[in-house]
Amino acid sequence: MTVLNKRSILKIAAISVVAAATLVACGKKEEAKPAAKAEPLKVAFVYVGPVGDGGWTFAHDNARKELEKQFGDKIVTTFVEKVPESADAERNFRDLASQGNKVIFGTTFGYMDPMLKVAADNKEIKFEHATGYKTADNMRTYDSRTYEGAYMAGVIAGKMTKSNTLGVVASIPIPEVIRNINTFTMGAQSVNPKVKTKVVWINEWFNPPKESEAATALINGGADVLMQNTDSSAVLQTAEKMGKRAFGWDSDMTAYGPKAHLGSAVINWAPYYIKTDVPDDIKKRVDEIKAGLKDGSFNIWKGPIVGQDGKEVLAKDVVADDKFLSGIKFYVKGVEGKVPN
Repeated sequence: MTVLNKRSILKIAAISVVAAATLVACGKKEEAKPAAKAEPLKVAFVYVGPVGDGGWTFAHDNARKELEKQFGDKIVTTFVEKVPESADAERNFRDLASQGNKVIFGTTFGYMDPMLKVAADNKEIKFEHATGYKTADNMRTYDSRTYEGAYMAGVIAGKMTKSNTLGVVASIPIPEVIRNINTFTMGAQSVNPKVKTKVVWINEWFNPPKESEAATALINGGADVLMQNTDSSAVLQTAEKMGKRAFGWDSDMTAYGPKAHLGSAVINWAPYYIKTDVPDDIKKRVDEIKAGLKDGSFNIWKGPIVGQDGKEVLAKDVVADDKFLSGIKFYVKGVEGKVPN
């Protein structure tokens, strides 16, 4: 399983060009045509909720947009939203595979088995599954340490509660969600041993009316600070209406309930998506460099190397030794400014 670094951050009260050559055929000189521009890498995302949910899917789609900014016309992304964790998921994965997508992300736990089936029939495509545990040669999993944000939220909740009763609107009882409930409570109890946590399960990831009903029930049951493991902003909005406090989840939800908002456990998926979608030619080059550094066949500081002033500092094929490297007091060509005295 690949896990992002610094995924949950609590915000308080917030990817060949062939040179034109001259060909000679039958005694005639012909100008070669420039090589065709490489086709962009096609990347697809399948979302369980709408991109405007303000939480989970919103966070994934923001990362997709960052991916586009990073690689520009080298990639083309597409997404399908509001895909249930059912046969619809398999149908969408197969459809996206048939459209020429080379990397497909499935962003919810229930996509695991449908994606595994489609991956088995499309070995040339890379499949990425969020939060699952089943893998294949061309399918891997990735996740976020959401419990880190839950713990910090708990610490705040434990100090802010007046009733010593906290509430959690929970989605589906899988280990990830149960872990977050427990961690939230542990965080709260680390600063307030009297804290108790009440939980209402809605058995869905995204259902604003049910999320609101659950939040209302928790508040009526004495909870004055709420956390959620659901995908919409309904819990925070309900707390705002009822004069209680709450946390945003997956995205910064401040705007949905500024008076109620104590912080948001935000996930930034962009670093993982960008790393995953680096084009194969770049990945290949990096792998070659790694191997060369390991076996000594590649040397970074190998001449010719020219200094900022245009003068040669390392002659052709000369490899810098440690004495040279430890005594560098110049900028190479391309670095602007002056080295401080």
